[in-house]
Amino acid sequence: MTDVPYQFACTHSTADLHEKYEGRLEPGAQTEDHVSVAGRVMLRRGQGKLAFLALADSSGRIQLFAPANVTARFEELTELSLGDWIGATGTVMKTRKGELSIQVEHWQLLAPARRQFPDKWHGLTDTDTRYRQRYVDLWVNEESRRTFTVRSRAVSLIRHWLEERGFMEVETPILQTLPGGALAKPFVTHHNALDMDMYLRIAPELYLKRLVVGGFERVFEIGRNFRNEGISPRHDPQFTMLEAYQAYGGYSDGMRLVEEMAAHVAQEILGTTKLVHQGREIDLTPPWPRRTLDDLVSEAVGRPVSLGTPVDELRSLLSQHTDHVEGSWGPGKLLFELYERTTETALWGPVFVMDVPKEVSPLARDHRSRPGYAEHADLVIGGREIAPIYTELIDPDEQRARFEDQARQREAGDDEAMVIDEDFLRALEYGMPPTAGIGFGIDRFVMLLADVATIRDVVLFPTLRPEQHG
Repeated sequence: MTDVPYQFACTHSTADLHEKYEGRLEPGAQTEDHVSVAGRVMLRRGQGKLAFLALADSSGRIQLFAPANVTARFEELTELSLGDWIGATGTVMKTRKGELSIQVEHWQLLAPARRQFPDKWHGLTDTDTRYRQRYVDLWVNEESRRTFTVRSRAVSLIRHWLEERGFMEVETPILQTLPGGALAKPFVTHHNALDMDMYLRIAPELYLKRLVVGGFERVFEIGRNFRNEGISPRHDPQFTMLEAYQAYGGYSDGMRLVEEMAAHVAQEILGTTKLVHQGREIDLTPPWPRRTLDDLVSEAVGRPVSLGTPVDELRSLLSQHTDHVEGSWGPGKLLFELYERTTETALWGPVFVMDVPKEVSPLARDHRSRPGYAEHADLVIGGREIAPIYTELIDPDEQRARFEDQARQREAGDDEAMVIDEDFLRALEYGMPPTAGIGFGIDRFVMLLADVATIRDVVLFPTLRPEQHG
């Protein structure tokens, strides 16, 4: 590749040219405007002494019109392969059929495609190849490019929406000395210089709360979390979350924040707050319904259930839906497991599932009027949890007791239970104001906006087993 140039000076993107000329030129019109564009050759066809090529860049496509008596090295141009990168210079025109084009005078090969691209009419349809070779998928599948454009725009809109409301973006450690902030199994690594095990974060929650203690009253972070768990259409071991904390608020404030933010993003991207996901309509227009967890479970199982239901009855009900029922589970855990197996996937939503049992909410504050429950709501849309929302636990003594209970569960074999974080407890002892906290699943929300069924379609490089070469 010694003859390939080190750089190429583009004057326009393909989108620039369409915006500038599409409405100005009549079919057959020729301008004297010289432009330079670059991209991949995605189509090529010849008609004797005339060649037509479709050139694609990140913003779109434009036709290259190449007459043999105008285009330098015409024969070489007609031998280009699908996927070759080229730069082309020429004048803007419209063909007699009304196609905006560049009449090519000079061109350069910028990088040859040594592997053949899939046929343009069939694209790349094998899902494993699409995920492993995303660099090919993005060129040949328009829907993939659209999905990741939606994702990028959604993250940008969320960030600006929060900043406009006084939230400050921060960064907290990804390598942590203790796993905390969620009930999940962490990835373990080893720091050689310190000769100590460390953990990829499962959530930034405990560090963000330290910042609230430190005086930053509205903070957020958008970043990757890592959980050493299964892979499914809604789970990937590394995923992107928004976490935000607002001092002086409670979970009702968090619910309002989430519904207004999500509706804003949908309106900006889709032009409406009503979308269709997997053939069913979802209306994101606020306000969204608020329902208690035990009311929803009662409707699903056809009888009243709550934390007041005898444990044996809850265990018997749950046994009808799963073979895995631990003898150590209390009524809160049983009720929540029953919710996950009978209710959650049927909630098309959006709906805030309020008042989760305290037993499974070790970082949320006790409900102010319902003993045994926490001020913890889960947003569910399309049968998936999108966002947990808390009135945060701020009492260091109560938090210590919850951590100690989690530690006992961990010792009993629950590798998702939390450990005691003494530094976080010390931070709470300095005083943390009443605070609302949200965790918002970026990947799952983009699945809704882009109307895709699996999380792998919204993650550029999802987690896969390594290929076997040779």
